[in-house]
Amino acid sequence: MRERRRLRLGVLALVSLVLLGAVPLYFGLRTLSHDPVFDTLDGLDVPAWAATKTVDHVSGSRWCLQDCRLRERTVESQRTPKETAQAYEQALAQDGWQRWKVARCPEQEVKGSYTCWRRDELTLDLWVREPACTPPPVDGEPAPTPAPSPAAGECAGSLVSVKVRNAIDDERTGPQPTTDPSLTGVDPYPTLTDDPLGELTPSPS
Repeated sequence: MRERRRLRLGVLALVSLVLLGAVPLYFGLRTLSHDPVFDTLDGLDVPAWAATKTVDHVSGSRWCLQDCRLRERTVESQRTPKETAQAYEQALAQDGWQRWKVARCPEQEVKGSYTCWRRDELTLDLWVREPACTPPPVDGEPAPTPAPSPAAGECAGSLVSVKVRNAIDDERTGPQPTTDPSLTGVDPYPTLTDDPLGELTPSPS
């Protein structure tokens, strides 16, 4: 009987330790796998029509071990790019984001509305444009041709892309290169005179 009681107590103690350790481990792993930046984006006060479908993507390390974390979100909106851009810009301003006027925003010329924002240690790129009406390829087959004009009503609305980076990993926050010739040091193309030998040094008399 004593052996059985000890065995039962040992099993109960082991189960208790497993349960007590599993719960904190679960919430710890959940915290590490979840990015709070997306909670911030979820909290933006945008109308329901401006966020009908959301797709998130995360890459890089939260601790910037090799590449800092990059958060990307793609959202479909039911209204025009102009209305959608106004809704998102107003929501960002209300949430404490400040408009960031910086070179290379965007990196290259794009269609639609492209604005940059900063808040605390983060930078945010907002791109709102018309949706791509060509469906993606299926099972390795070539992409189908765009739908004819009668079906254009099915391809209304707009597409929103949001990119959030750590400010220390955003090269636009650092000093930008300059092409000012006064800062290049020695002039590589000196002015030449008519005399290829220059002026002769007078010899001592």
